Amino acid sequence: MLLSVTTVSFAQNEEGERPANSKFKEPVTRLWINTYGNIRLTDRLFWIAQTHFRFQESATTPFLGKPAQIYNRHAISYLFSKKFVMSLGGVLRVNFNTKDEIQNEKSAVPEWRIWHQYQFATPFPHMMMYHRLRIEHRWTKGYQPDSEYIFRNRWRYMFKLKIPLNKPKLGTKTLYLSPEAELIMQSGRAVIDSPMEDLRLHTSLGYIINPRLTVATGLMYSMGQELPAGYIYNQKLTLRAHIYFAPDWRKVKDKLPIIHLDD
Repeated sequence: MLLSVTTVSFAQNEEGERPANSKFKEPVTRLWINTYGNIRLTDRLFWIAQTHFRFQESATTPFLGKPAQIYNRHAISYLFSKKFVMSLGGVLRVNFNTKDEIQNEKSAVPEWRIWHQYQFATPFPHMMMYHRLRIEHRWTKGYQPDSEYIFRNRWRYMFKLKIPLNKPKLGTKTLYLSPEAELIMQSGRAVIDSPMEDLRLHTSLGYIINPRLTVATGLMYSMGQELPAGYIYNQKLTLRAHIYFAPDWRKVKDKLPIIHLDD
């Protein structure tokens, strides 16, 4: 009887502490400068080399903000066919403390990931469509001196289109529009009521300079739950700039890859 009363009382207290409604924070602005290298090694193998420089606003540095992350992602990709490619590699991301005043905390901490990716391309007469499944095994820690690493899995699905604007097909000197949507879920012992880490809606305008160099820029809106409190949703507006380079070490005639291995 005592156990039953205690259990009910605990459940009521726990329920009483939960808010009646979700809370959406004001959007935070960010700037991402991203480079994507797709280095062709053989007819089937690619070396993926990506570096991202990410900035986030703070109270003293609005809009462009302070350095938030430096992101290095590498992998080996295998081209199974003209419509399917698989990648496996690792990530080292350095996270910077963006607080204006840092007291008794570290200014930067490393984050480690192992990732694998499965991308499908579907050509249409006047555009390309992509489906991407990316799975990441992630070790993160806070800025406190005694903070320990926690492990989580990230489950990412992205849908993307590439639509040429000034030509009937994608090719050299083509201006294109690329809308995309990505859902990022997470799991692990630390994930209690916050499985949706991020929902990203991004549209970019790009230009294919030649078969080996493409530039693009776009705006992304994202929304996701905070890890320790799933009823709190973060919102972010991100200005993104992309540079895609694709050197080919084989002695073959330059041509655009049929499946685009970008981000």
